[in-house]
Amino acid sequence: MPTRPKTSSKENPFTKRREPLHFLLWLGISSSVLIFTVILGIYIVRKVGPSWQNTPLPGVFWLSTVVILLSSVSLHEAKDAFNKERFALYRTCLTITLLLGMAFMGMQGYGWLQMTEQGILMQDNPSAGFVYVLTGLHVVHILGGLVFMGILFREATKNRSYVDSFVYSVNPPNQLRVRLMTIYWHFVDVLWLFLFLFLLYHHAN
Repeated sequence: MPTRPKTSSKENPFTKRREPLHFLLWLGISSSVLIFTVILGIYIVRKVGPSWQNTPLPGVFWLSTVVILLSSVSLHEAKDAFNKERFALYRTCLTITLLLGMAFMGMQGYGWLQMTEQGILMQDNPSAGFVYVLTGLHVVHILGGLVFMGILFREATKNRSYVDSFVYSVNPPNQLRVRLMTIYWHFVDVLWLFLFLFLLYHHAN
């Protein structure tokens, strides 16, 4: 059975040329954090203004929180399986993560539907407007992650034999894509957890 050769970023020109992708990812994450921080700051200031009524969060948001946390666990297992050359498990865990991510988006959409059916609209209450904006912007981040994850899934299903999977896995650019995907997905999961707890606290007080 072939063994994974040791690679070094100092010696491998492919890895060297792609190191800026780490910087770009963290730059994007920092920009997202800044955008959400500004919106949350405006939220706190606006909350003490007139016509503010706390908006009850849809119960399905609790379930979607559990789902997205499970997706982080499954993606971590996928990355671990990829590194340990357990490619069948890698494909399985990647599939589970994709399905959980899509389920999360569906639950968010159902939560918005529940809010509209209860007459909770953006134009009627600034509190509701912030809920729609924050959760909608987060769903955009999730969608971006799912698109990239879908590319990884397509490549994983194309390389189903052990040899093809091994050749794919020892390619430094492919290793980098799996690492970057894992970092980004953990970020959007933590971001949702923070947003949900923030909204839960402020809409209960």
